[in-house]
Amino acid sequence: MAPSASAPNSPPPCATETADNDLQPFFVLHKASSQKCYKKSGGSGKTRRRIELSPSLLSNGENAEIENADEFHYHQNVNMRIEAFHAVWSEIEETIKDVLRDINMNTFKAIYHWVNESFNTISTSERLNFLEATRSFPIVTNVASKQLFTGLVLTKNMEFVDDQMTFKELGMHLKSKGCHVANLSSLDFSAKNGIGGCLKSLFREFLLVTLDAVDISVLTTWYRKQQNCDSAMVIIISDMEQCHGSILSDFILMLSEWVLKVPVILIMGVTTTPDALRGILPSNVIQHLCPRKFILGSPSERMNAIVEAVLVKKCSSFSIGYEVAVFMRNYFFTQDGTITSFIRALKIACAQHFSLEPLSFLLQRFAVDDNNEGLQCEMHGISAEMILKQAFDLPSYRINKLGEQSMESLVRGFSELKNLQRHWSIVVLCLYEAGKWSRICLLDLICEALDPELFKLRVSSPNGFHNNSQASHIEPSMCKQYHRPQKGGFIRQAVRSVRDLPAVQLSKLLKVWEKITVDVPQIHEKVMELLSLLKFEEGKTSKEDMDEISKSARRYASRNHLNIAKVSRVVNDKAARLLESMVRNHMEPVECAPFHEIVCFKSIDKLKGALIGDPRRRVQVDLLQFQDIIQCGCCRTCNSLSPSMHDSSIMYSLAQEHGDLINLHDWYQSFKSVCLCSSNKGKHGSKYSPSPKKRKVVAGIAKPSEASIQARFCRAVTELKIVGLLQMPSKRRPDFVQRLAFGT
Repeated sequence: MAPSASAPNSPPPCATETADNDLQPFFVLHKASSQKCYKKSGGSGKTRRRIELSPSLLSNGENAEIENADEFHYHQNVNMRIEAFHAVWSEIEETIKDVLRDINMNTFKAIYHWVNESFNTISTSERLNFLEATRSFPIVTNVASKQLFTGLVLTKNMEFVDDQMTFKELGMHLKSKGCHVANLSSLDFSAKNGIGGCLKSLFREFLLVTLDAVDISVLTTWYRKQQNCDSAMVIIISDMEQCHGSILSDFILMLSEWVLKVPVILIMGVTTTPDALRGILPSNVIQHLCPRKFILGSPSERMNAIVEAVLVKKCSSFSIGYEVAVFMRNYFFTQDGTITSFIRALKIACAQHFSLEPLSFLLQRFAVDDNNEGLQCEMHGISAEMILKQAFDLPSYRINKLGEQSMESLVRGFSELKNLQRHWSIVVLCLYEAGKWSRICLLDLICEALDPELFKLRVSSPNGFHNNSQASHIEPSMCKQYHRPQKGGFIRQAVRSVRDLPAVQLSKLLKVWEKITVDVPQIHEKVMELLSLLKFEEGKTSKEDMDEISKSARRYASRNHLNIAKVSRVVNDKAARLLESMVRNHMEPVECAPFHEIVCFKSIDKLKGALIGDPRRRVQVDLLQFQDIIQCGCCRTCNSLSPSMHDSSIMYSLAQEHGDLINLHDWYQSFKSVCLCSSNKGKHGSKYSPSPKKRKVVAGIAKPSEASIQARFCRAVTELKIVGLLQMPSKRRPDFVQRLAFGT
């Protein structure tokens, strides 16, 4: 938006032309209050000296120093929160990359092994000398030598945005093994660029230069002369189904003609099935392909791995509340369903947390410092007293009503919060391992484990665990969409699956629990007892199996087997009861703990506004709540419209008094009265200096002209029309504009 008043000195024409063409960020210039300007213009030197000695001004000076100190601490706090956000999110981002790399590593190794086998097959099929290999025409041989080894990587994703990083990691993995790799996309195989544009992109990837003349013989010369013929040349096309069919067909036919000179191996990403090749390529092109199928991890596997590493194991101690978790789960399933969208939502939530919570900068130290000793000293100009004041003013502390407000109490609260997060994570992982047999999604399980109402129900009543489904806040309409169990919640289903596990699977589950609960001795000991009891029963079974087989022995073995089955069911029941006690006693949500606001993000409205967005409502709020944006004394204390406000804010505030149709004449008169308000208040003609020695005329405030007010009015109307709040007058009603947005 343009400023509401023009500058007193207009720039020269050359500067104006430069400013019009320079698209740089600009700020709204706020006009100074007329009363302040008038007070500064009058008064003598003696009067100023007397005012400087007045006690009221001294107190004002002290207040100014206090305000400056508060402003300094505020800026220090903001800088620390920005640094902490970058540190925390970089750790989360690296963790996500490592998780995805680990999931795909087995597939990457299989692809590299296949590339080596294919390269050896091409190299040993027919040996060419340097002159034969560098000739500018292909070698005419049998059809079998024109086979192009092609790897079809099934991604199982409907959107290829999740696979861009996967194929980039695949290319980096093959490069680390010595292969020459070129990463291409569907944009390189568009009808607009043709086969020439595709070859230019290919040369740019291999030769690292851009050539005007594209010829495949240039690539063969580079491959033979630069001592590169000992490694395979791999071309990766991340989204094959988005490519133009004819361009891709010509590209494959060309590579198959030159495959003996340039041992190219093709890898293409397929989001559906390998049969998709028949819908894109003609049959004569498919005959030149020797396909091999590879399968990447499913989106659900990758999602569970990311959620486990970031939200359960808490690599950075950053947490989200129950409502935020449910919203992110619903947003993932109802939107495009890509992992990229989920990661973007998680990053926005992390950024909003550091933006809203003043003490969020402690999260970085909370994740690193196990003893929390760093909280007992001043950090970058933020004193311990200010930290204590803000920490003990949190709602979670006032509700729990802890003891004395000291640094020791804060450190103790942080230690308890860290232990709570660790115990919660361990119990959730145990539930997830038990629920794998029922194919429970980890994100669904987390949404139920973060519900504070369910936790209060489990703690308040002994049988609350069995009735936790009655307190669930998940809408019934979502049950089918998210495969919610009909009887009870996901936690109850995981416990019920433990009771139904066979002895072999129960033994595997207990061994996994043994590794998970190693940091919690009170749980680990009970798991070891169950595991030893189950091993003892398995030993009895193996001993009985070694007995002689006879009719009487078979009857005895069958009766003994029934007894062992009864004992095994007892172990299952004990394991289920152990899991119930873990849920009841150790799975306390982070929202129930004091000081959780420092590490937990709960503002669901902020996240919805950032992800879903409502730009028209945001524009209306900014125009009406201009005091929060332009922070000045005259606008903040004034309840009515002030001429120092921006013209668009004045116009939109006046528009609230009208209906869907606004009369332009009435609207202009109201705007004109607001603009002339300051000039009427300060209209006293010429002013004279009170000093008799230096008498000079001080010009009063100039009254804005009718033309300038009309120009400002027209510009403000145009700005409101551009942002979509108004519709300009029509031929039928030239004196009216129509409002397009109502309310905020």
